[in-house]
Amino acid sequence: MLFGIEWDTSSELAFAWSILPILLIGLWVTIQATVLGFVVALVLGLVLAVLKGAPSRFVSWPANVLCEFIRDTPLLIQLFFLYYVLPEYGLVLPAFMTGALALGLQYSAYTSEVYRAGLQAIGRDQREAARALNFPSAHTFTHVLLPQAIPRIIPAMGNYLVSIMKDVPVLSVVTVLEMLNVAKIIGDRTFDYMVPLSMVGGLYLIMTLVASAGVRLLDTRLPKQGLPLK
Repeated sequence: MLFGIEWDTSSELAFAWSILPILLIGLWVTIQATVLGFVVALVLGLVLAVLKGAPSRFVSWPANVLCEFIRDTPLLIQLFFLYYVLPEYGLVLPAFMTGALALGLQYSAYTSEVYRAGLQAIGRDQREAARALNFPSAHTFTHVLLPQAIPRIIPAMGNYLVSIMKDVPVLSVVTVLEMLNVAKIIGDRTFDYMVPLSMVGGLYLIMTLVASAGVRLLDTRLPKQGLPLK
C-alpha cells in the first residue's frame, strides 16, 4: 500500500503490457508531429529572420508585425483558425498536417529571434571581409554568416524542439490521436487513468532526455567539424 492506494502489481503490469502497442502508435504520431513542426519552424524562422534583417523597412516592418502577431496569439487559436476557418475559403488540410503546420508557425516566431541573435553575434569583420572579396550577398549569407551562426544557436533551438514535443498534445483538439489522447481514450474505456497516464509521462521523459542528449552531442560536435565560431 502506498499513500492509501492498494496496488495489484501483477494485474497493473499485465494491463500496462496490453496497452503498450497502442501507446507506441500514439508515440509515433507524437514524434512525427514534433519533427515536422520543428522543420517548419526552422525553415519559416530563417525566412522571417532574413526578412526582419532586411535593410528596407517595407520588408522588415511587415515581418516584425507578423512575428509579433504569431507570438502574441495562443497556439490553440491558431490551430482552430487553420482547421476550422481555412476550409471556409477552400483550403482543407488533414488534421495531422494542420497540427504540424500550427506548431511550426507558432515556433517560427521564436526561432526567427534565435537566428537573428546568432547572426548579430558574428563580428562585422566577417561581413567586411566578404564584401572586400566581392562576395554576392546570398553567397555571404549562406557560406560565411549562416555556417558560423549555426553552432551558436543549437542549444536554443534544442530547447524549442523539446517545447514543440510537449505542445503536441494540443493537437488532440483537432482529432489527432497523439500519445496523450490515446492514453485518455484508454482511461475512458477502462476507467483506469493511472497506468496509461504514468506510461505517457515516462515515454515523454525518455523522449526529452534523448532529444536533450542529441542536442548536446550536436553542440559539441559541430565546431569540431570545421565550423569556426567567429
